[in-house]
Amino acid sequence: MAVQDSPPVPPNVATTGGKLTGSLGVGSIVFMVVAAAAPLTVISGTVPLGIAAGNGAAFPATYVVCTAILLLFAVGFTSMARHVPGAGAFYTYVERGLGRPVGLGTAFLALLSYTAVQGAVFGYIGAAVNDFVVSHGGPSVPWWVWSVGALAVVGVLGYRHIELSGKVLGILLVCEVGIVIVVDVAVMVQGGDAGMSTAMLSPGEFLSGAPGIAMIFALAGYIGFEATAIFRDEARDPARTIPRATYLSLVLIGGFYTISSWSVVSAWGDEGAITAATDNPEGMVVDTAARYVGAFTGDLVQVLLITSLFAALLSFHNVLSRYIFSLGNTAVLPKQCGRSHPKHSSPHVASVVQVATAGLLIGVSALAGLDPVTEVFAWFAGVSTVGIVALMLMTSVAVLVFFRRSRVDDRLWNTVIAPAAGLVGLAVMLYMTAANLPLLVGGSSTLAAVITVVLVATFLVGVALAVVRPPATVVEVTTQEEKK
Repeated sequence: MAVQDSPPVPPNVATTGGKLTGSLGVGSIVFMVVAAAAPLTVISGTVPLGIAAGNGAAFPATYVVCTAILLLFAVGFTSMARHVPGAGAFYTYVERGLGRPVGLGTAFLALLSYTAVQGAVFGYIGAAVNDFVVSHGGPSVPWWVWSVGALAVVGVLGYRHIELSGKVLGILLVCEVGIVIVVDVAVMVQGGDAGMSTAMLSPGEFLSGAPGIAMIFALAGYIGFEATAIFRDEARDPARTIPRATYLSLVLIGGFYTISSWSVVSAWGDEGAITAATDNPEGMVVDTAARYVGAFTGDLVQVLLITSLFAALLSFHNVLSRYIFSLGNTAVLPKQCGRSHPKHSSPHVASVVQVATAGLLIGVSALAGLDPVTEVFAWFAGVSTVGIVALMLMTSVAVLVFFRRSRVDDRLWNTVIAPAAGLVGLAVMLYMTAANLPLLVGGSSTLAAVITVVLVATFLVGVALAVVRPPATVVEVTTQEEKK
């Protein structure tokens, strides 16, 4: 049975190379998604902040709550993926459920959100590499020099076939996860500072301090998990691969964060963890590794932190390139953006465009004299966090509307109960994130207001473009699942 694809595919797609190909399995996609989450970066950077500014020793439980809400979201997300063959993820689903104007608004918001988080990581990796070089007797150079070097390598890998990126990310991910597991096991074997912490099991402890702020820091570690759907055209069997990769990514990310943050708390004791996270957040995990495994692990953690950041950059580059590719194939962006490389079957034009925008962001930040961590990383991460939560919220609404209108799936849990529960949870998350946005950007209410205006304006630009620019001609498309 042939159906009309949404978003529409221009008639010339077949002749312009507008199709990506590949045979990615569950493992390869999970590697790219988990690598984007940057596990070591989260454990080293976000966990201490969540402990210090959030709900203290109970912070690990926040990951359990986030994982539960996102798993509920994933139920409707993956169910709709079976019926919407486009590879645009958020915007494809929102367009099918809520219409083209809202869909394009979502697309532009997604581009801004992922560009922002990638910009944040470029700032962090520039500072991290420079600190490592200086600490080993090397010269100090501007952070952006290292960032541009990382961008060049990312650009080369992103230009080539996706399976090369998958292999690189797999190696880097194994290394960074491996060192954290070694530290986790060492803490558990030695019993921590005063036995393994039980604070995360206490509702009273979880609600103490600032659980809303803790939720924001925890949620930042999941950015990019929905990118499983972005690789639909390059998956071996999309109908099975995408749902499995999505659930597995969430479970692995959530489980890893929960256990590792629990180990960090236990290593110092409930009160000691709060003190250590407050006094030395950037060095807490390095000190933990040195204390329980050996001094040599300090350098190793520093090196793997850099590779963790690079893996995140490569993953976000792949996601952004495919968003741009999808928009090129729907005539929203120039059609050249929707071309795929004849040899690598990669979105090579979109990749080059993405490298250019990332380079521009690095250049503007450098010329403005922004600090790579306290300003570039913190501000851009704040923009991304709010944007991504808003995207998931709109996608949840689109899922409910789509299944109510289409009646293509009568499973109550998959199409109503789980998506509705996820919607409620995401609404609470969005409120918490927006309400605490000033904290995410250094306490500036003015900057928080500017960021909010930019996010809303970006969404409205997409809506306006949909109104003034009619869609391309819709053609009949038969999905892989229907051919079977």
